[in-house]
Amino acid sequence: MQIGFNAPTSGPLIEPDSFVRIIAEGEALGFDYVTISDHIMVPRNLESKYPYTDTGEFPAGTQAAWLDQLGATAFIAAMTQKLRFVLSVMVVPHRPAVVTAKLLSTIDHLSKGRLTLGIGVGWCREEFEAIGAAPFDDRGHVTDEWMAACQELWTAEFPKFDGKYVKFDDVTFMPKPPQKPVPIWVGGESAPALRRTARYAHGWYPVGTNPQFPMNTVSRFKTQQARFAGFCEKAGRDPKEITVALRVLAGPGQRPRNTIDGEADMFSGNDADWIGDIHALQDLGVSAVDVRLFRRTPDETVEAMRRFRDGVMSKL
Repeated sequence: MQIGFNAPTSGPLIEPDSFVRIIAEGEALGFDYVTISDHIMVPRNLESKYPYTDTGEFPAGTQAAWLDQLGATAFIAAMTQKLRFVLSVMVVPHRPAVVTAKLLSTIDHLSKGRLTLGIGVGWCREEFEAIGAAPFDDRGHVTDEWMAACQELWTAEFPKFDGKYVKFDDVTFMPKPPQKPVPIWVGGESAPALRRTARYAHGWYPVGTNPQFPMNTVSRFKTQQARFAGFCEKAGRDPKEITVALRVLAGPGQRPRNTIDGEADMFSGNDADWIGDIHALQDLGVSAVDVRLFRRTPDETVEAMRRFRDGVMSKL
C-alpha cells in the first residue's frame, strides 16, 4: 500500500519556510507521494456546489490564497529526491493544452520520472469564467482532447493534432517525459469520470465523501467498485489492471468513530481504526491512500505527520 500526504496549497501553511518544512518532513518520514491541489482564482461569490461536502460548501472558502499547482510541483521536484508527486487533481481545461504538456514534460524530465498526473474536469463554473478557461459546459470534451494532445506531443517524433480546440502540425516537441507513459489517474465518481478512466487512464482516483456516490463504508466502497468494473468491462479493459487510489480528506483523530447503516464509517476514529480501514481497502485491491494532516501551525502539522507515521504507517 502506497501512502501519500497533502501538500499545503492554500492558507497559512503556504508560507515558504512552512511549505519547505512540511514537504521535507514528508519525504524524511517515508511517505510515498505528496498530492498537490489545483485552484487558480476562486471568485468571491460562488453558486457552484463543491462535490465532496453534504452542503456543497467549499471548505477552503473564497478568500484563501492559492499556490499555482504546477509551479508548486516544480518547486517540490527541485527540493526532493525520491518523493513522487500526484496532481490531485489538475483541472485540465484551466490551462492551454500545449503549454500544459510542456510544463508537465519538463517536471517529469527534471524530476527523473516522479510525476503522476491526476486529472479532473473541474466543478467551479465561476473559476472557469474568471480565468478565461475553455467553456465550462464542454469541459468533458475539452479534457479528453487536451489529454489526447498531450499524449501525441509526449510520444510522436513529429506530433500533429487536429481537434476542436487544439491544432498543431510540423512541430518538434522535446524533451519527452522519461516515463513511458506518465501515469494518469482520473479523479471523480460520476459516470463520465468512470468512462474516462476506463477509456485511457492508468488509475481511478475517487474521494469517498461524494454524497451522490458515497464510498465511506466497506459495503458502499464495494458498490462503487462494482460499478467501476462495469464501465471497464464495457470498454474492454480488465479493472484489475487499473490502479485504485483513494483520496481521504482527513486524518486520524479528527472525527469520532461512527457507524452508517450498522457499518463503520471509514477513516473516522483512532489509529487502530484507520489501520483496519486501510487493510480492508487493501484486501479490495486498493493500492494507494493519501491523507490530509494539516493543523493550524507548521509545528502542529509536522507533529501530526510524525504521529501518523508512528501510529499508522509503521504498522501497515
